[in-house]
Amino acid sequence: MAITPEEFAEHYPKLYHMAEMGSWDSILANGLLSTTALLDLFEITGDLRDAIELRHRPESVPIIHPAHGHATIRDQKPMRESALKACLTDMTPRQWYRFLNGRVFFWVTAERVRALLNARAYRDQRHTVITIDTRTFVDRHANRILLSPINSGSTIYKPVERGTGTFRPFGEYPFDERRNARGLANAIAEVAVEYAVHDIRDLALKVELRQRDRILDVVFRAQDH
Repeated sequence: MAITPEEFAEHYPKLYHMAEMGSWDSILANGLLSTTALLDLFEITGDLRDAIELRHRPESVPIIHPAHGHATIRDQKPMRESALKACLTDMTPRQWYRFLNGRVFFWVTAERVRALLNARAYRDQRHTVITIDTRTFVDRHANRILLSPINSGSTIYKPVERGTGTFRPFGEYPFDERRNARGLANAIAEVAVEYAVHDIRDLALKVELRQRDRILDVVFRAQDH
């Protein structure tokens, strides 16, 4: 059976997003933006935009705008092009990159955040980790939310097939089947929202500066504001 937004909020009361260090002020000002939305805001066009939005990014890409200042578009190091081509079922890599870059992603468990923070590519860096309230999130954005059973941005460790059917809305996601096979923590891997989450200030419970398992600073707590 599928899962309702209310059941989703009950099972996963908090969601997590990992962003670039120092990005919280910009996120407060402009919302939590997908790569596509950030490129729109910074008025990035032409070959540079295609390279960022439609191709693999082995490294993070800094961008600049006269009014909005500096921003960094995060790398896609866990994505390997050859493996991606092999596991896509009905999309090209270019289409897959466009789809992913057009969405904002959240993890459903703190354990998944820890795994990413401790991954080889990221463990020596500092990151901004945003924790949000799921109930408020689904109350406001349920019709924009898609669920994925896999880490869509990784093709490491025996990548599974993926394509147009990977992300599904609440009413179509095979939650019970996944929970019975993988357990609650792995029944859903990712949550995606199209383009941007502009009301992130209202959703955020806390924002931390983290490196590996260490909390270096608490940038924001909801009760403080």
